[in-house]
Amino acid sequence: MAAICVFCASSRQLEQRWLDLADNTGREIARRGHTLVSGGGCVGMMGAVADGARAGGAYTLGVIPQALVDREIADTAADELLITEDMLSRKALMIEKSDAFLTLPGGLGTLDELFEVWTTAMLGIHRKPVAIVDQDGFYTGLVAWLRGLAQTSFAREDALDLLIVADSVPAALDAIEARLE
Repeated sequence: MAAICVFCASSRQLEQRWLDLADNTGREIARRGHTLVSGGGCVGMMGAVADGARAGGAYTLGVIPQALVDREIADTAADELLITEDMLSRKALMIEKSDAFLTLPGGLGTLDELFEVWTTAMLGIHRKPVAIVDQDGFYTGLVAWLRGLAQTSFAREDALDLLIVADSVPAALDAIEARLE
């Protein structure tokens, strides 16, 4: 059993298919016996993944800065909710509490979290698997751009090899679990 941190959108204006993906991700994490680590919000995909995980019986750990608690978007149903001073300490605590990272579709905050954990893995600060779910080609353009960085020597191939790219949540979790063994 591992603590899987999921990065994803917290927007309230998403198509239902993205909320369903998040819910199914939470349920799949639970089905496999893992703990969910999330950004501690109760809205958008972040709320859906936590709800799905709990519906499947998983333990849920949310990490949220006080400023977001003050905006009343905290996942108060979480089994454990850790409140940090700011976004930077939130990311640090999420990294500390997690064994692996799974990135679903999201915006700038999601990409910030992805690049933080991927960069720190590349630097050898941790050896935790990092994966993205390229559902419906959501990250195809980004992945192509990243591969181009290696071709121009702006990124090393071994750094790119650290990033798991999967087209489904089960495939991403299979790859994560294989790297955790």
